[in-house]
Amino acid sequence: MHHDWHSREYVADWIAHDVARDPERRPRLQEMLAAAPFPTEAGIQVLDVGAGYGAVTEEVLKRFPNARVTLQDYSQPMLAEARRRLAAHSAQLVYVTADLTDPDWPRTVGGPFDLAVSAIALHNLRDPPRIYACYRSIHDLLRPEGRFLDDDLFFAGVEGHIAELRAAGFAAVECPWQEPPRAILVATRG
Repeated sequence: MHHDWHSREYVADWIAHDVARDPERRPRLQEMLAAAPFPTEAGIQVLDVGAGYGAVTEEVLKRFPNARVTLQDYSQPMLAEARRRLAAHSAQLVYVTADLTDPDWPRTVGGPFDLAVSAIALHNLRDPPRIYACYRSIHDLLRPEGRFLDDDLFFAGVEGHIAELRAAGFAAVECPWQEPPRAILVATRG
């Protein structure tokens, strides 16, 4: 399926369909965020990779109300919707339009970060070497002991992704939940 993430109309239609699933995926996002080893009152720096319309950031801010979040996405229309949806938190948020296939994308988002999160985004890169390159970039953007939480579709299974996260430098990688092809991966930088 081809996605036209730069079309306002396409993105609006996609969001209208996708937002209806927010209530069913919220418990999984909350479970994923429970793997973040920070006190809820901590003012952590968070990177939301492939942030889309802000559903994951919304859950991050519920769990960590003092967090500062950088929302990265390839789609300006998606980030425009995130900005509208999260307007009450504007002082805590930074929006960055960046293409994850561009090797310079990490320079655009800043950092270092305590936590990186992603949900149903990285599989859209479609090419495993591109996904693995993102893992390396995310690792390098995290502080020591920083954590990467990824809720995504792993069509070829999680084993290769776990191996690539370790190869990217993550000291520990776990899969606390899996319902193939979907799974949550938790990776901790050493």
